[in-house]
Amino acid sequence: MLGCIWQYVYTSFLRYWLKWLIRQATGKCELQRICSGYKPGATRTTKAEYSLQSSKNKVLRAALETDKNKLETCVDQIMKEKCVKPQKDPLFRENLHICLLQITGYSNLFVCVEDARKEVFDSENNVHETMLLKLWDLLMPNVKLESRITKQWGDIGFQGDDPKTDFRGMGMLGLINLVFFSENYTEEARQVLSHANHPKLGYSYAIVGINLTEMAYSLMKSGALKPHFYNTVQGTPELKDFHHLYCYLAYEFDKFWVEEEPESIMHFNQYREKFHNIVKTHLQDPHVSLTLTVGSKN
Repeated sequence: MLGCIWQYVYTSFLRYWLKWLIRQATGKCELQRICSGYKPGATRTTKAEYSLQSSKNKVLRAALETDKNKLETCVDQIMKEKCVKPQKDPLFRENLHICLLQITGYSNLFVCVEDARKEVFDSENNVHETMLLKLWDLLMPNVKLESRITKQWGDIGFQGDDPKTDFRGMGMLGLINLVFFSENYTEEARQVLSHANHPKLGYSYAIVGINLTEMAYSLMKSGALKPHFYNTVQGTPELKDFHHLYCYLAYEFDKFWVEEEPESIMHFNQYREKFHNIVKTHLQDPHVSLTLTVGSKN
């Protein structure tokens, strides 16, 4: 209770006067101090984001929802509002622009991720079908698929004869992630599949992969992935950056599973939650970078 009261008093009254006093002493506004006082990455961008969110100035708050193509104009407006002189702080415009690209880019990326998740796998859609068959060819290059509906799909971890039913939760996002991992980290994906088919420590490769897509999606939705993207993408993150994050999760979960040696796949949820907590702990590090560095083709 006392913490909430203090937070309210600080954000509503004390913070404004503290910023004013520091500006009088340094000659720089809070955004200037952030952009010049921290290296590019999560710490700088997160502090800039909080500064903009907490501002009583409508121009500054509106910057968080500005279109990418209008950000340069937005930065100029902020500089005018905060009386920032380019001659005295020549790097401010570029540094703030990068921060805004990352902040607004994260929100836009989630929209793209959400759109892919909402797209239902359609057997009548040639693009969807081609992508599904491509997944088989990437993972099982020496085995011919006997037919579109077959028990062979179980060999790469689908539950039934027709994989389309397994994509209901994550839609096309689940399939896109599986294909991206198999296409860009082919050797690693086949290695993970071999572990998944282990007689004792095995698990359903595709089903777990879709489950990890849900994990990545939930982390993205909660904002937990901001430090990762702010550290790894110096500009606007794209959908491929989300897919690379998925590849990291898929590869690292397999390592985790093999090292833990679960007694049975029946304990999957328990180990999934343990892995989830490990990832969330990593994301609390301001220098975090959940990047799979082996064998990428993209």
